[in-house]
Amino acid sequence: MMLDQTIEKRLSKWMTKLLRHTPEEFGLVLDSEDGSCTVNDLLETIHAESEWSWVKQEDIEQVVRNSEKQRFEIKNGRIRARYGHSHNKISYAPGEQPAVLYHGTNKKALPSILIEGLRSMGRQYVHLSEGTDFATLAGSRRGELIILKVDTLSAAQLGVTFYYAGNEVWLADHVPSESCSVWHPQEKESENHE
Repeated sequence: MMLDQTIEKRLSKWMTKLLRHTPEEFGLVLDSEDGSCTVNDLLETIHAESEWSWVKQEDIEQVVRNSEKQRFEIKNGRIRARYGHSHNKISYAPGEQPAVLYHGTNKKALPSILIEGLRSMGRQYVHLSEGTDFATLAGSRRGELIILKVDTLSAAQLGVTFYYAGNEVWLADHVPSESCSVWHPQEKESENHE
């Protein structure tokens, strides 16, 4: 039986807490390389909380499949959060990034970004995306949405390394302000696929 949307969303938040933020608080041990654990280990940890004792593997798979931002990935019996970790730093292999990436933020943060660049702000990495849809989702949570266009070629010349997290999500430790500009909807999103 499928989970209803409200319960699915609550389970997704619980999985986020376990896989991205405080696994050790609940006795869940994540692989130090990629932040994964077995699906069975995650299920055991979820079941340890009585309100979640009914959760089945199919429920976890439904959350992974329906996650709007594709936060999670299951591969070979293991599950991990693709990005957004605030606990031990997960390593990613550097990738061959597109010439342009996007970052969603809010109008209040813009003045400091244009001076200091994009910083991870309590997360391990700055999150960037290949298209504006994901940037819109990420940036629309905290006030009036602003989408930044990142010139990755100029950023790379300034020493920035980009890491591919999967599902069109890219990560960087920092992006200098001179590589960022405000994206306007009338610009073609297809420019990043040239």
